[in-house]
Amino acid sequence: MTTIIAYQLITGIFIAVAASLLGVFAILKRMSLVGDALSHVALPGIALALFLQINPFYGALAFLFVSIIGIWFLEYYSSLTIDTLVGVFFTSALALGSLMLPQVELLDALFGDISKLTLNDVLISVVLSSVLIAVLIAIHKRLALNMVSQEMASAIGVNAKRLELIYLMLFALGVALGIKFVGALLMGALIIIPAAAAKNVAGSLHGFMALSAFFGAVLAVIGVLISASYGYPPGPIFILTGAAFFVFSLFARSYLKR
Repeated sequence: MTTIIAYQLITGIFIAVAASLLGVFAILKRMSLVGDALSHVALPGIALALFLQINPFYGALAFLFVSIIGIWFLEYYSSLTIDTLVGVFFTSALALGSLMLPQVELLDALFGDISKLTLNDVLISVVLSSVLIAVLIAIHKRLALNMVSQEMASAIGVNAKRLELIYLMLFALGVALGIKFVGALLMGALIIIPAAAAKNVAGSLHGFMALSAFFGAVLAVIGVLISASYGYPPGPIFILTGAAFFVFSLFARSYLKR
């Protein structure tokens, strides 16, 4: 039992930190609801993986990557915005996934289940979350500059299209990792809530990122420990505790402005 809890804590912390850092730029890019919609795109991939009897994570990740490339391509070669395109992919994938997935697996996909983590699952989550965090930190200045002024970013050699694709691919990876922890229905909140709370009290981009990662890690620990103590699924506990953090951060923001 202690080993399972340790697995859950390690996995939850790494995934939550990665997702929270993604949330910083999702908020800055005004695409807060994209994570919630994009998580449902993974459902057909999960169904296909179960049919092929492989790890559902690989199916979700493959389907998300293909969808992201399609969304990115259409964003630049049509007049539609990214949230509109994600909405189209989201509704289509949700309908397809609900038809393909058996009811029991559908519930696990929608609400998450980390009660059966293996060492292999932990290693995959830690390694890929670490890669996501490292790449995001490496490109964060260019991302921020590109959001402030694409012309200025282009002037110093930033390729906006390639940067957008890299961020969206990282976003897809974060969503695929987080579905096991909180499920497709709550994945958007895993990305946004810690970042939203951090934004209320942070005074700089680096502070914003650090606080978001810290809040994500703390919420993951709280979610797993309450889940282990009382038998509740950790995902909803994470989200509810995060909502409390967000409300508290609003009061803290008002106090800091005095």
